[in-house]
Amino acid sequence: MTQSAIVSVVPKSARRHSIAETLRASRKDAGLTLNDLAQKSGLAVSTLSKIENDQMSPTYDTLLSLAKGLDLDISDLVSGRRGVSVSGRKTVTRKGQGVTHRTVQYDYEMLCNDIANRQFVPMLAEIKANSIHQFGGLLSHLGEEFVYVLEGKVELRTEHYAPTHLGVGDCAYFDSTMGHALINSGDGAARVLWICSRVVPPISG
Repeated sequence: MTQSAIVSVVPKSARRHSIAETLRASRKDAGLTLNDLAQKSGLAVSTLSKIENDQMSPTYDTLLSLAKGLDLDISDLVSGRRGVSVSGRKTVTRKGQGVTHRTVQYDYEMLCNDIANRQFVPMLAEIKANSIHQFGGLLSHLGEEFVYVLEGKVELRTEHYAPTHLGVGDCAYFDSTMGHALINSGDGAARVLWICSRVVPPISG
């Protein structure tokens, strides 16, 4: 098989790993202190320390900032391994074999992680938050997002619009720089296909 036609399948054994370990190892490999990474990522030193010590599960926007600071793809942080950047690319993730990442608000299953420098990041997500208070404020970052409801009822909260109620088969596309959050507005589980454009935020200052 040539590099120009590489096909990869995410193995089941690769589903779980520690972002804390990957962050610490990647930071040290880059020769960065916590203060250095704080400057590069725009995150507080205390936040980085908590993530490295597995005391905090980073949200998607925090992962984007970490990836920017470490010059990594977000999938490298989540999967714990470098993707392959080649032409004629293809990768397959079998059902239930994506790389999982859990936060207070969402449980993500990140899909097709073996390709580096992708133009978008596909995920399945279970919406756990039942109120906006569980977010501590709306999340925002550069890029655009698409969500398609697979199960349950979801409420899309955005900075500039009234809440939008979505049911199975409904979808929405929105600007990620606008504060946003998805809330489980039903009595049962809520799952969505979530696609984010691969754009990392600039570092201020």
